[in-house]
Amino acid sequence: MSVIPSGIRAQVQSKVPFSNKGRIARWSFELQKINALGPDYEKLSDHELRKHSLSLRYRARSGEPLAKLLPEAYALVREAGRRTMNMRHFEVQMIGGTAMFNQSIVEMQTGEGKTLTATAPMYLYALAGRGAMLATVNDYLAKRDAEWMMPIYEALGMKVGIIQSQQPQNERRQAYQCDVTYGTAKEFGFDFLRDRLLLRRIQEGQRDLLGGMMGGKAGADEQPVQRDPYFALVDEADSILIDEASTPLIISALPTEDEKKEVEAYAWAAGVADRFEEDEDYEYDHEKRSVELTRTGRQKVRMLDKPEALDTVGMFHIYEFVERAIKVDKEFALDQQYVVVDGEIVIVDEFTGRLAEGRKWRDGIHQAVEAKEGVEVTVSTGQAARVTVQDYFLRFEHLAGMTGTAAASARELRKIYKCHVIQVPTNRPVQRKRLENRIYGTEMAKWESIVEEIRELNSKGRPVLIGTRTIDKSEILSKMLNEYGIEHQVLNAHHVEVEAEIVAQAGHRDRVTVSTNMAGRGTDIKLTDDIKDLGGLHVICTEMHDSERIDRQLYGRCGRQGDPGTFRQYLSLEDELLESGFGPKKAKKFKQMGRNAEDSLFNQMIRRFKRAQKKVEKRQFRSRKTMMYFEKQRKKMQREMGQDPYLDTPN
Repeated sequence: MSVIPSGIRAQVQSKVPFSNKGRIARWSFELQKINALGPDYEKLSDHELRKHSLSLRYRARSGEPLAKLLPEAYALVREAGRRTMNMRHFEVQMIGGTAMFNQSIVEMQTGEGKTLTATAPMYLYALAGRGAMLATVNDYLAKRDAEWMMPIYEALGMKVGIIQSQQPQNERRQAYQCDVTYGTAKEFGFDFLRDRLLLRRIQEGQRDLLGGMMGGKAGADEQPVQRDPYFALVDEADSILIDEASTPLIISALPTEDEKKEVEAYAWAAGVADRFEEDEDYEYDHEKRSVELTRTGRQKVRMLDKPEALDTVGMFHIYEFVERAIKVDKEFALDQQYVVVDGEIVIVDEFTGRLAEGRKWRDGIHQAVEAKEGVEVTVSTGQAARVTVQDYFLRFEHLAGMTGTAAASARELRKIYKCHVIQVPTNRPVQRKRLENRIYGTEMAKWESIVEEIRELNSKGRPVLIGTRTIDKSEILSKMLNEYGIEHQVLNAHHVEVEAEIVAQAGHRDRVTVSTNMAGRGTDIKLTDDIKDLGGLHVICTEMHDSERIDRQLYGRCGRQGDPGTFRQYLSLEDELLESGFGPKKAKKFKQMGRNAEDSLFNQMIRRFKRAQKKVEKRQFRSRKTMMYFEKQRKKMQREMGQDPYLDTPN
């Protein structure tokens, strides 16, 4: 007889991959113990519940293995959720929490309650007294989730800390000393770097004690804020641990004279980039996304007038500045890959549509974009400290994660982070239906068809969520909807301050919502009964993304918690994915074919879109592996030289 409780047995048999079934069956023994403790814990008073929690804390800090305490700890968390928030963890949430405790990346579909699920492993690891950290994608979600779940932790005698941008040092230290700490991956990483720099200053001060520089001691505000890395739970794990993994977090140092010359070089190169012609002056490798000047192009560079500051810069380096400027001109566009905020270039995360504040492109690309847009150019080599997201989280003794889409990246997550991906079955059967794909020869024909479908559904009162690939395309669709008098909301990097309200209302009657990606929005789209009768939320995917995970994040928004819902994929032969996957020459042929093609040809093109997506995914994976390799080599070299791999060598 199966040990899996009857409530989830059928779904496990039908929905969970074979490789996961053994683990879930094994963890279901723990679930049975948790369920058995439930009736006894319901009889406890609030004081007795808290007292039992303090008893578990004592046992954990006395050396009793946390795995042995799991049934009691999870049953306590479940009871605390029931009585403080009227939210009792489902059995599948207990399974998900057990998977997280066992250092897995848990895939739970949108609306299945990842935020509540996380409280169980966070509480259990916090019992050890070494701190448990939950990293999410922005300050709003970190604060919201911490305050939302706080009654559960407080009922069990736990203190909750919240890390926010621009937070004073003493408040940060207090937040990290709490039992559980919520914050963003970015803020956690920067605090780690600031601590490393502080420790180096303290060590230098101790060495210079006779000189009286620091007195050999550090005050209360001159101590590291973070504890030793023990347990981290990463929300939107695939986005943070894969998509953002190789992007370094950097604390800049003061610029040197050479770096000031670089600023002028970037500005000059940006001004001359449009004078160079592809194939004649430079060759562009679409697969590697690289630019290389030809002999003719190099001769043209030598003939151009240059500022005096470049007189002492080698010609080889000047070629590199020009190649970088041409690459940025070709591949980076305002309101697609980045926006300008208060005179600064801010990256738009291609997977979430959010502003990725604090992140910079490497290898001089960020500075080239700054020069292109005419904002102040930040020096590229003035780095006091740097760490990649990947390096930071690999330092933790225990690491787990949760997301709605991780299965496609299971191999990469297992290889790099030693974390298995566990697909947890839904609490209720999924009723989401995929409608037939629609493909068109031109992009304009596609947009017109999309608007027509929106008009038809909107006239019936059914809510529609439309996902676009970039900010500028969401603005294009918004203008078309305005022309037809269709009221709608736009959610992209220009409107993040109201995103929670927009997402929450996306399931209301007559609601039309246009969004640049939906990853990590952190707010459920809940439907009223009348909307369920109409067929639920309809999701329109206006384009295939470079990663299948991002497509799943979008259409996963419909069919929440057993609700009805539908989605449809729209494509055109002018879509960017074809060029990204097959290169500009083939993409040009596809565009020509599309203008006179018949439906039968369009149907054949669906397979090519999927092939293009797979090619791009593989290329991105290879790129991440290469970056990881060079990062490892850099750290190894610095360690061999007796240097801190996260800090630049002091002068």
